[in-house]
Amino acid sequence: MALREIVTEGYESLSKISKPVTSFDPRLELLIKDMKDTLVKADGLGLAAPQIGVLRRVIIIVDGETDQLVALVNPEIVSASGSQNANEGCLSIPGVWGRTERPAEVTVKAQDAQGEWFELTRTGITAVCLCHEIDHLNGILFREHVIEYLEDRD
Repeated sequence: MALREIVTEGYESLSKISKPVTSFDPRLELLIKDMKDTLVKADGLGLAAPQIGVLRRVIIIVDGETDQLVALVNPEIVSASGSQNANEGCLSIPGVWGRTERPAEVTVKAQDAQGEWFELTRTGITAVCLCHEIDHLNGILFREHVIEYLEDRD
């Protein structure tokens, strides 16, 4: 198990656009494993590679439908519908919580660790998580979506 340091707001990688993954090799598999281990240890719902200082388009989420960790490589939202309010926090902005408005349902196209394409359609908190983590790949923090800040929940 290799835990990576989760960087915090102000770290350069959090404001940059991540590069697509083009090599589906053991290095990618190691990155995904390390990200999963780091996410489990941090007790979060999602983690994007820029949050550990790696500018690659890789995210890990806890899938609310299966309760499994899912790796999405080169993810992109292909459709979004509806609207929901969510209470969001971020492992890279500890202690800060805000109410946001996100799509009620999203469909994401992504690749797995071997480069095979798949689609995932999710609602509820998993839809929020997908949007949040894909935002990280584009240098966007959840603060940009906050409607109202909430009291510290730590």
